[in-house]
Amino acid sequence: MLVLATVILYFVVLLLVSHLVGKKGGNDAFFSGNRQSPWPLVAFGMIGASVSGLTFIGVPGWVMGIDMTYMQMCIGFFFGYLLVAFVLLPLYYKHRLTSIYTYLDHRFGRTSYKTGSSFFILSKLLGAAAKFYVVCQILQTCLADVFPVPYSLTVIGTLFLIWLYTRRSGIRTLVWTDFIQTLCLLLALVLILLKVAEMLNMNFAEAMTAVWNDPHSRMFEFQDFASKQNFWKQFLSGIFIVVVMTGLDQDMMQKNLTCKDLRSAQKDMCSYGILFAPVNFLFLSLGILLIMLYKQLGMPLPAKGDNLLSDIVLGGTMGTACLIFFTIGVIASAFSSADSAMTALTTSFCIDILGKEKDEKTRKLVHLGMFVALVFVTLAFNAIGSGSVMDLIYTLVSYTYGPLLGLFAFGMFTRRQPRERLVPYIAIASPLICYAIDVSVFQLTGYKFGYEMLMFNGLLTFIGLLTVSRK
Repeated sequence: MLVLATVILYFVVLLLVSHLVGKKGGNDAFFSGNRQSPWPLVAFGMIGASVSGLTFIGVPGWVMGIDMTYMQMCIGFFFGYLLVAFVLLPLYYKHRLTSIYTYLDHRFGRTSYKTGSSFFILSKLLGAAAKFYVVCQILQTCLADVFPVPYSLTVIGTLFLIWLYTRRSGIRTLVWTDFIQTLCLLLALVLILLKVAEMLNMNFAEAMTAVWNDPHSRMFEFQDFASKQNFWKQFLSGIFIVVVMTGLDQDMMQKNLTCKDLRSAQKDMCSYGILFAPVNFLFLSLGILLIMLYKQLGMPLPAKGDNLLSDIVLGGTMGTACLIFFTIGVIASAFSSADSAMTALTTSFCIDILGKEKDEKTRKLVHLGMFVALVFVTLAFNAIGSGSVMDLIYTLVSYTYGPLLGLFAFGMFTRRQPRERLVPYIAIASPLICYAIDVSVFQLTGYKFGYEMLMFNGLLTFIGLLTVSRK
């Protein structure tokens, strides 16, 4: 009952905030927030939107298999944020874009524009649903202890709540709700960390020292180039993942474009980039401390790293207070990720696919349609199942965002014009060729491509566009 009460109270707060800031709704508020968002608010709120429920659950468990080598990618993330701030944001503000894919229309034409936005819609729908399905599994476990609720009803009910508080003012509401959700997420993370340290009879400083001295604290891998955790692979992949998952992603850019001017948006992006690495370090530190706690309690480690935090909290070992903190953290991270995805998908479909930026009735119907689409794809992920969902997300990104990377790079760094009718074929062929190469190389040499496939995919798209272009 405590979990259900926490969910209800949390939703009531979000609905109240939505009512207060969304009184003057309309498409301009929904799509661009009237371009009046304070940049510190946007920067802080973006932490929750990017962390997602998947990070809250999955990242602590990564230390079981790859230690803290994820920090190599986080270092790359920072330089990626600088590229977004000083290369992509000036481009978007120059054209005063609401949907960032409108740039492809300005640069190439309608076919390239539709191709880019279609890849975004596919990528975001798959990525958002994959993240959300893991969180719903946790909520399902909590609620099933009290009510015999089917998983499908948990998914529908949670997404309906998100649709409810975003339907009126969209991105204008999210700027404020994301701030609250990020605050709840970070408080939950710190309180759980302190609770685990207390159970290990350590204060916070002693816990951080123990983490630093633990064998799982290994951050860098320079020796084995074939490893997916090799520093240069992780570092460079981190840069390009941020460029595509933030800079070329309508979901993340839409919040930045609500700032009043370019300078404010750049300060927002740089501040957010500085904060992101310490937050992930805390998540990884929590993972190491949890491994210590499992050993101290004589409990076997879970088979899947994604269950490292959830198993011990939901099992009641850490007490009722920790269960409430965990629930708040999961809900906050899940809502802040899913609500912005639903809003961005609605924006892109209305503006890029339908070309109806001013039609409020169409926007409301599309928003409802995206709610239904997320329900179906989330249930499909649950039916299929997966291993590490965090790894699955970055693998999906490597294949689906590669053509976007190639399209934007070709537009920004060349003055050539591709043959428009061939652009969709190149964008589809590139990830298929990448997958065939990945399988063939693994069978012949045993080498498995990691997230560096994103760079290769983008390069292949770039070369394809170059071969069919003219001055």
